[in-house]
Amino acid sequence: MDRPAPIGDYKVLDGRLGAAISGHLINLLAKLPGKTAVMDLYLVPHGQMVMQAVESCSRSGISSAPVTIGEAVGSDITNVVSNALATGQSGAAALVMQNYLDHDQPVAVSEFTRELIVASGAKVDEALGTSFAQQLSERVRISYPAIDTSAYLSPTISEAEQAAILSKRGLVRDGYVLFLSRLTKAKGVEDLIHAYRASDLYHRMPLVVCGSGPDEEFFHKVANGDTSIRFFNDIGDLEKLALMSGSHAYCLPSKPRVEFTETFGIAIAEAMLSGGIGPVITTRTGGIPEATGDHCLYHKAGDVAGLVACLNRVARMPDHSRAYLSQQAREYARRFDRENILKNLLAKTAMKTAA
Repeated sequence: MDRPAPIGDYKVLDGRLGAAISGHLINLLAKLPGKTAVMDLYLVPHGQMVMQAVESCSRSGISSAPVTIGEAVGSDITNVVSNALATGQSGAAALVMQNYLDHDQPVAVSEFTRELIVASGAKVDEALGTSFAQQLSERVRISYPAIDTSAYLSPTISEAEQAAILSKRGLVRDGYVLFLSRLTKAKGVEDLIHAYRASDLYHRMPLVVCGSGPDEEFFHKVANGDTSIRFFNDIGDLEKLALMSGSHAYCLPSKPRVEFTETFGIAIAEAMLSGGIGPVITTRTGGIPEATGDHCLYHKAGDVAGLVACLNRVARMPDHSRAYLSQQAREYARRFDRENILKNLLAKTAMKTAA
């Protein structure tokens, strides 16, 4: 028996649910009138299920083939493809690449991601004699993540409601440093814990670490029971907005690792959109500068001393300076509004397919 090992460390849907989703998509396509566009936001497994359904519709005559848009994100390339190449399973990498190119319009969430995709295609070409790199270079367009900005720009919660939400967690507005993202080593949580303890903000206000992930237990061990460091893994959407807009500073000290590199930084864009007076502290890892527009404080990835300096700078900044930086960041992040991004993407895709 020759049974290959799983590729990557992301959990994916099992075959039964995958078949159900593809089948349900066929039912939807059969009912929808006129020209339809289908967009999948992950290639593995979503892109595979979409293209399976589209091919079935086309061959069986159930419906006319819709326009397909495949968006490649971090886990597709930096995890699945890179792991496949690292373990010599180039065939699996080729499978993902071909599925991506089978879409009418393959898009990437940042210029950094696009470059990474083309470079990965070149590695597959070297292993299998294919021509993915050239095809990817010619066809992949940039389409930044589409965010529902109205959820952040509209006055969805009052100051009183925010105060009540924060109070339930033992927090006050402008009285905590915030990390909110997936708990993995690539997000730099360990660096943040060490930097926070060495900063002027330690004991002045708590560090709040929100999220869940494979390294959650490890970060609890790093914190070692420090009561100034609080972990929350049960944050809802409204509480997320209250936490982001109420923080003294939002930190995402991401760094490149073999298993993952930040390809955009959607949590950063969300923090910028949330407003408040707390600026963003982050790194220039991967596609992060495309998310921030440089409306933030940077430190070198993995440089704890540099992160300490950023935290101390924020601690000494007057409120009006922090508020100005936050306001500029919010204005920049408006460009990621999902309505505008999707309209532009659909218009350009329609023009391409018509040609």
